[in-house]
Amino acid sequence: MAAPGCRSVSAAFWEHLRRLGLQDFPCGLGSWNKSRFDAHAAPSGQEEAMLLSEESPGALVELLRDPHSPWALPPGCSPQDQHLLETAVLAPKLVHGSRIFQLLRSLRIIGKGVEEVDEGLLQFPRLEKLILSTNRISTITSANLPRTLKVLELCCNAVADLQDLCAQPPPGLQHLGLGYNRLCGSAQDKYLTADFWPNLVSLDLSYNSLTDLQALVSQLSSLQKLRILVLQGNPLALIPTYRGFLVDSLPKLCVLDDIQIGPDERHQFHGLATQPEMIRSEARVVVSIGEMKGIPDPSAHQVDSEAPVITYSYCVTYEFAEGEETEDSGSPEGPTVTTLDVDSSAGDTGETKSQWEPAATEDPKAHSARVFATPGQPWAGTIECSYRKEHRVKNLVGLKSYLVAGTVISVMEEKVFSWPVDADLKENAVTKGKAGRKGGAKGSVPREKQQQQKKQPCELRSDPPIRRTLCSRRVTLDTLLATEDLVATVCDFGILMTEQPLQPPSLEKVRSDKKKSKDKSKKPKAESQASRKTTAPAKGGRAPQPVPLTVQFQMRLLRWPSMAGTQSQESMTVVEGKAQ
Repeated sequence: MAAPGCRSVSAAFWEHLRRLGLQDFPCGLGSWNKSRFDAHAAPSGQEEAMLLSEESPGALVELLRDPHSPWALPPGCSPQDQHLLETAVLAPKLVHGSRIFQLLRSLRIIGKGVEEVDEGLLQFPRLEKLILSTNRISTITSANLPRTLKVLELCCNAVADLQDLCAQPPPGLQHLGLGYNRLCGSAQDKYLTADFWPNLVSLDLSYNSLTDLQALVSQLSSLQKLRILVLQGNPLALIPTYRGFLVDSLPKLCVLDDIQIGPDERHQFHGLATQPEMIRSEARVVVSIGEMKGIPDPSAHQVDSEAPVITYSYCVTYEFAEGEETEDSGSPEGPTVTTLDVDSSAGDTGETKSQWEPAATEDPKAHSARVFATPGQPWAGTIECSYRKEHRVKNLVGLKSYLVAGTVISVMEEKVFSWPVDADLKENAVTKGKAGRKGGAKGSVPREKQQQQKKQPCELRSDPPIRRTLCSRRVTLDTLLATEDLVATVCDFGILMTEQPLQPPSLEKVRSDKKKSKDKSKKPKAESQASRKTTAPAKGGRAPQPVPLTVQFQMRLLRWPSMAGTQSQESMTVVEGKAQ
């Protein structure tokens, strides 16, 4: 019996049958269906007589198949439901009461909130295929599974322990699907052997939190009939030698992660299983950032004045899971390196969180990441970042969570105000000069010396830099958890419209503007019109169109044995500034 308040498989099954209405018109044994009579038991000639209220089975089936009919198949039903409804018309006794259990060999209950696999499944004596994907099942009691079962699919549930499932498993099971669950640690590996699954041909363990590759392979090697294996999405799949080690360790395997294993691949990885020193539990990821285009020219918004001197520099930042870094062609200068939560960072950039729910046993610290930045570059129409950094990560669970969440790419601007050091000294010299002229010639400065002082370069003092984020965008990286090795994209932030803060003009600027206005008022009218004509833009001329802000971004997951040539290939990609 199902636990109180816990939705069971049987409850979902009967609810679905009530929705189909197998005993209602035009199905079932009602007076409207002539097929309710048994030709062998009915009196002579009764099967040929048709009452006015009866319909032929063919006419009733047409009512089910016509999409405009009020008795058409309910929305969201499968072809199996259509077949079941037509059976309820043509042979209604087969689906009446408990006889329907004898009829079904395949049962699919998907996305119905099922939490428990109850003993009601034992009423299906011929059931061979049971699909319970996208539910809330956490534990499975194998004693409640029919012994005739050959396919058991439990994808997208909350299974974290295989002990109850392996107590009395169906002996003839050929496919076991446990993808997108919460299996983690090496404690579950002992249940994946031929002692529990002697006839297993296909096994799906994708997108769990399995980390020990060697321990898992040692158990899977006992499954002599295993031909199809799916492990992508697990942290152990991020190890560079992951695929080669599996191919060489399981010689009877035909398909790994939905990719056929050919003779050339077996020859390439031959002997890798005998080199445990090659199986290092760490991942290597290379991040490359190429060209940056479309930043508005800041000089167009600067106020025309001698002081202060404003300098701008730009860089690109990205988040990466905490780990060791090597082979850095950039530097973590620019924005301060901080620690933040990758999952909660979506709120800062206006993006939505990933719908992936990590395993309950994962360490919350696994989601921490650091912010890295390219070296600051002055403004240009095209800024060549030429940035490359290799990251080595030993926390594979954290790296998996980071790839699922994605990374945030941001363009940062750093503005520095620089002021003349001798500005205050000049004011003091002017006041002293005036006082000297009143008291005598002691405060006067020779003209030659004043000219020399003007020719000397002005020494500047700089204020602390002002940093701001021009734009941000989240880049998805989940394809690296599958069979892809490279994410290459051009982040398009659109046309950047920056608003420059208004700066009060200096006193000298105000005086010069007043003088110019007086001079313009004295000019003849004809002269002013001529000046307007000369300054007017040419006919048909257009203002320069703004360019969208784009950044070239690449992230490559290094695999063995292609790691040796990756560095030169990455360097070439950065120089060319193209995603390859």
